Amino acid sequence: MSWIQKLYETYDNCQTMVGYSTDESKRPLLPICHMTAQAHIEIVIDKGGNFRKARLITDKNDAVTIIPCTEVSGSRSGKKPECHPLCDQLQCVAGDFNEYGGAVTCGFVEDPEEPYRNYLEVLTDWCKSKYAHPKAQAVLKYVKKKTLIKNLVEHQILFIGNDQKFLPKRERKRQKNVSDIFAVVNSQEDSFIRWEVEVPGELEIKVWKDKTLWESWIHYYFSTKKKEPLCYVKGEADFLSIQHPKYIRARGDGAKLISSNDKSGFTFRGRFLTAEQAFGVGFEVSQKAHNALIWLISRQGKVFFVKGGSGRKEPGLTVVAWATSGKTIPRATDDSLSILGFDDLPDDEPFIVSTAQDVATRFKNRMLGYASELGNTDNIMVMELDSASKGRLAITYYRENLTVSDFLQRIENWHKTCEWIHKYRYKDIQDKETGKSRRFFQPFIGAPAPINIAEAAYGSKVDDNLKKATVGRLLPCIIDGQKIPRDIVDSAVCQACNRVGMRDPKDKKEREWNKALSIACALYKNLNQTEGYSMALDENRKTRDYLYGRLLAAADCLERFALFISEKKRDTNAARLMQRFSDRPCSTWKTIELSLIPYKARLGGRAKRYQDVIDKVHSMFDPPEDYISDKKLSGEFLLGYHCQREALKPKKGEPESIEDDNLV
Repeated sequence: MSWIQKLYETYDNCQTMVGYSTDESKRPLLPICHMTAQAHIEIVIDKGGNFRKARLITDKNDAVTIIPCTEVSGSRSGKKPECHPLCDQLQCVAGDFNEYGGAVTCGFVEDPEEPYRNYLEVLTDWCKSKYAHPKAQAVLKYVKKKTLIKNLVEHQILFIGNDQKFLPKRERKRQKNVSDIFAVVNSQEDSFIRWEVEVPGELEIKVWKDKTLWESWIHYYFSTKKKEPLCYVKGEADFLSIQHPKYIRARGDGAKLISSNDKSGFTFRGRFLTAEQAFGVGFEVSQKAHNALIWLISRQGKVFFVKGGSGRKEPGLTVVAWATSGKTIPRATDDSLSILGFDDLPDDEPFIVSTAQDVATRFKNRMLGYASELGNTDNIMVMELDSASKGRLAITYYRENLTVSDFLQRIENWHKTCEWIHKYRYKDIQDKETGKSRRFFQPFIGAPAPINIAEAAYGSKVDDNLKKATVGRLLPCIIDGQKIPRDIVDSAVCQACNRVGMRDPKDKKEREWNKALSIACALYKNLNQTEGYSMALDENRKTRDYLYGRLLAAADCLERFALFISEKKRDTNAARLMQRFSDRPCSTWKTIELSLIPYKARLGGRAKRYQDVIDKVHSMFDPPEDYISDKKLSGEFLLGYHCQREALKPKKGEPESIEDDNLV
């Protein structure tokens, strides 16, 4: 349970960040006894509980509302959901809900007034306590009048038919370019209400942003609980949490890390009689730990979504690393370009990278910047979460108490040993002259992201479960320095060799194959670190596989240049035969070399540059038996191919070939 302790410490260290952040797209660090909900309607009342006005909330970011909740309502589900104390759906807050034909949750069908009575009971008890808040009391006065639906209908927020019942969506004649309640919900009965209370002398009228109201509810709720024997985390008496929070990885995520509500004999029966005998986690500890984890995942974690049974994307494997101080640290799942800040640049600002040495220097400076900001006293934790079902969430990988220097060194080492030249990252930018959006591809030198490695190894249409499993297997390689699994490298090499199979007729620049090629080179280089492979062409390397890769690149560039001159667009023989070449290099090379004769004749003297490379590489096979061997090539030939192809790119002032066009 040490992970709870670390998250609990992180929450206490980040108390100043509790509440809404400047980035509305991120989930806030919540106060305890509170949760977020998507509100649809905002009602303004005065201190006396009189209706003033209402508005529809159409902005999804603005709709995120911090609301008070109980332990049960915070993870409510089922046929009879528990009501929230202040902001809730219409069936709870509207006393005239049933008058307008509102359909309550199926568990309340026999007594449709029950949700409203439960809501009044909780809110009344709060407002009668010594921790009462004027804004909560104003809300209580208003909802007791039972005119909420009537007021919203009069202000054309909700709609009723001739029978004075809620109007179904299908019968509502919507005006063009005009938003109404059906733009945010499919059924009016599902609308969620939040409040603004105008109190003389107070500037903050929004109840969901009033910190004094947050404190009022927290103190009241704690006063309703009694302390149990022992909280295992704090080591002292505290009232224990029975139902722990959900919505951990993303909004709508029902999986829980801690759950003991199974009464059917599958969770704890057989070892213990009650859940409390198995473990005890205090309510405050659980709230703080879960709220910190939710905030950290949204702020600096990575959630990999998978296709669910309904076809919708659901949260899957989640990776988050954090410091107990709450300061930002590099994400283990990012590629080098993201760590260097490419994602944070404005759309119209270029990211200039000149050489590998320049990138290495900038990356090291970035790591030094993190180290300087974090200091030596912070501990780093890394956690991987995944779920096998919708209700259960598991910690599949966890490392704690990594020193800052150790963590940053491991991140830097991964990006150094797995670096290669990549040209698949892009962002959509707005052209200032035409106003149209265009895709800008940014070359970079560094390590690919684990998600890109999975796609390179198993194809861009890889199954979501295989993708997240691959990411999970790569995480120990990044954090613990373990050797990269050979089967992933072999799969990436196989994919890169299958150039024709990855050919998309609409993709004239073969971007998917070029991505697979550069990532395969990076992985093979990382797997064979003792070989000392370089991203630049090594003209002194005489290994058979490397030399055969150089031959293939020279033949490919020669033919591609000839096709470009004659304005013909088709695959070269080297491209078409790449898979066969990797399996039987000597016999396939003879076919490729003979096919070059007409292209050499067409180019004349301009073919000399490519022919010189072919002749020189031929002379480097030692012993000669390596050349005539038809033994299958290893992934090393891709390194030779890629390096030689880069070296044969046209110099400044020379005509560009189709080959170079592919690499932009």
